[in-house]
Amino acid sequence: MDRKRKSTVPTTVKDGKKRRTYLQGASSETPHLSSALRDEDGIEYRLDSVFGLVKDIVSDIERGQGVDGISPPIKQAAFDLDIALSHARSLIQRHRRSAGHPVDVEESSTNNVEPSLPALPPISDQMLEKAVFTHPGVNGDIEATYDRLEILGDAYIELFATRLIWDRFHNIPSGQISQLRELLVKNESLAQYAIQYGLDSRANIPQDYLGQPKRWTKTMGDIFESYVAAIILSDPASGHIIAEKWLRQLWLPKLTDAGPHKFSLNAKDALARKIMGKGVKLKYNEERTSVQVAGGKQIFFIGVYLTGWGWTDRHLGSGRGPSKAVAGNEAAEQALNNEPLIGEVIHAKKSHEGKHC
Repeated sequence: MDRKRKSTVPTTVKDGKKRRTYLQGASSETPHLSSALRDEDGIEYRLDSVFGLVKDIVSDIERGQGVDGISPPIKQAAFDLDIALSHARSLIQRHRRSAGHPVDVEESSTNNVEPSLPALPPISDQMLEKAVFTHPGVNGDIEATYDRLEILGDAYIELFATRLIWDRFHNIPSGQISQLRELLVKNESLAQYAIQYGLDSRANIPQDYLGQPKRWTKTMGDIFESYVAAIILSDPASGHIIAEKWLRQLWLPKLTDAGPHKFSLNAKDALARKIMGKGVKLKYNEERTSVQVAGGKQIFFIGVYLTGWGWTDRHLGSGRGPSKAVAGNEAAEQALNNEPLIGEVIHAKKSHEGKHC
């Protein structure tokens, strides 16, 4: 008997327009199902829906909300799916740009792309502009590639970032200046900006780089640095002023969100003072390997665990950040903010110490 397989996925109404799910009524009576499944718009839309759901689940796991009793393998599966979906969406964005299709505003926002970016300054010298996007591996002429440009751009970016932090934060020590500067100038951040501006779709690079995330991130960072250098070189009179003004506008949202308080790594000390004692241990473990998400951004995931006062490897908090130190500090902050849990630990500590007085 010929049975129809009915989809559980409903037709979705979005922005006042119906969009097909491409899984409805799959049966021998739907001969065009295979072509529908290949429909880029449909696949991308369904990917959007799953991506948003997985992001919510991963966010809950990282915050420790509603995840009691969930086994580590299931958590890891959610993290792995998040990585895979992020990579898939990044490839779709690149394909759409290279094919001349517009990228959805909604799609951009789900990939942590800022809704508005300062205008990209033009490069007035056409030869320099072409070199910015030419990888040394595809052209043997050093002057026709970004081989030298990225070195100069890197130096200017370091200087501009240091000046911005120096001007904005007057009372932070040199260590925090370095940490904040790293947030702005690291390859992952620069690669993310390059992709947000669509510079990736203009790049002339070896094809095998597309399947190598680390090389791809490094290449996008180099292209961004080269673009900065070309802005400056193509306008000797005011290029450096234009470039610095643009980068300041680009960096300010990231700097405002981070702020020096994010990098004052004191939460670990505060947590230790509250709950540590003889024979008690606090361990900061990587809960999952660091990942590169859409745009080349690298994120570390650290959890803090307590052994002592009657517990063994009791999870206290989790954090994420651009370095293990920052992620660990955020984990300690999460633990400190969980007042019922910390209160329970302090009570156990006092009871144990009282028995041994």
